Amino acid sequence: MSTRHILLGLLASGPSHGYDLKRRHDERFPQARPLAYGQVYTTLQRLVRNGLAEVDGTASDGGPERTAYRATEEGVRELARWAAQIVPPAPFVTNELFTKVVVAILTGGDADAYLLAQRAAHMCRVRELGALKTASGSDLTTVLSAEYALAHLDADLRWMTATAAQLTSLAAEVCPT
Repeated sequence: MSTRHILLGLLASGPSHGYDLKRRHDERFPQARPLAYGQVYTTLQRLVRNGLAEVDGTASDGGPERTAYRATEEGVRELARWAAQIVPPAPFVTNELFTKVVVAILTGGDADAYLLAQRAAHMCRVRELGALKTASGSDLTTVLSAEYALAHLDADLRWMTATAAQLTSLAAEVCPT
């Protein structure tokens, strides 16, 4: 995930100060790790240095002085270039779930029991995301994020089902009798 492009995207809708950008990031990307204020201000400084953003002004509004930033024309063009780039699909996806099943098969562990327990955990998360997605007041970002996560959980569940059906033959390949 590109923090600089996310901040440029948030600035594209109009000038904002760092505090507001951090808040909007955390609202719009609820499943992502929240940004640290230091990361926001460091990224804003780099955007200004690189000519992608500029200071729009400062105001105190009775509180601490806040600097507002806005995207420059070059920043808007950079954002459009980045947004148009196709993300190449990963040639192979390896995650902890896959690794634990392979290790269980290689070591004679109970891969079937692990898959059953992991399936139960996945199904619990599917129910949570389904409820979040359909809850009244769910905003578009929350719904899209839940749908994205649900699609990945569905793929994991299908992989677990296919793998569980092959465990006997997979174990025989590893430890032929």
